[in-house]
Amino acid sequence: MDNDARSARPVVFITGASRPNTIGAAIARNLASLGFDVAFGYWDGYDAEMPWGAHPAQHEALAAELRAFDVRALPVSVDLSDAEAPAAAIARVRAELGPIRALVMSHAHSVDSGILDTSVEAFDRHFAVNTRGSWLLIRAFAEQYEGPAGFGRIVALTSDHTAHNVPYGASKGALDRIVKAAAVELAHLGITANLVNPGPIDTGWMTPELAQQLAAETALGRLGTPQDTADLVAFLLLPAGGWVNGQLLHSNGGFNLGV
Repeated sequence: MDNDARSARPVVFITGASRPNTIGAAIARNLASLGFDVAFGYWDGYDAEMPWGAHPAQHEALAAELRAFDVRALPVSVDLSDAEAPAAAIARVRAELGPIRALVMSHAHSVDSGILDTSVEAFDRHFAVNTRGSWLLIRAFAEQYEGPAGFGRIVALTSDHTAHNVPYGASKGALDRIVKAAAVELAHLGITANLVNPGPIDTGWMTPELAQQLAAETALGRLGTPQDTADLVAFLLLPAGGWVNGQLLHSNGGFNLGV
């Protein structure tokens, strides 16, 4: 493909795509199939601490999947607990792929704990990654944005989980307010900002018993899939979704409606 065709494609930076079964990876595949050049962020340090472990070879494997759509793909290692990392990641993507038109934040630091057993260190790390890191990504994205009016997009994945997951839920609640602020404060740049709450989606963390329980609590009788979320994110990033701004959209099959 010639350079003019490459430069005409929108560039998206997606965080939280460290494993092939994540929501972030599904979003990346979806957008690549629609003609986006895709940079995706991951952090092996977090995965190494989780039950599923870190598998560095998976990052280049996902990049190869995306390139099969005849788009460019760039894996980016980024530790969002480092206050300097968000701006550095945005700068790298811009340098290698060009100006970023869309930012999708599907990253999360999530370790279950409640009011009585959350440590100060754990609380601070959740807010560093989920809240401060997201704010700094949004700021760096807006500072480099130079796309056509009405095209810039920010989408963040959020959650309403709180009890027994206090630092995660609290940090996501703060993220919601930041994204809604961005919807107003960045509107003059032609950037929209929205949140998607996907409900419970098994990306490798559920036991069979928990999966069955959560499916039973969903009106449509099944768990959500990463593709369910990826489809909504794609709509928000395409021209058809340009009039949606400042919204928190529940895409969860009717989870917790009292079925």
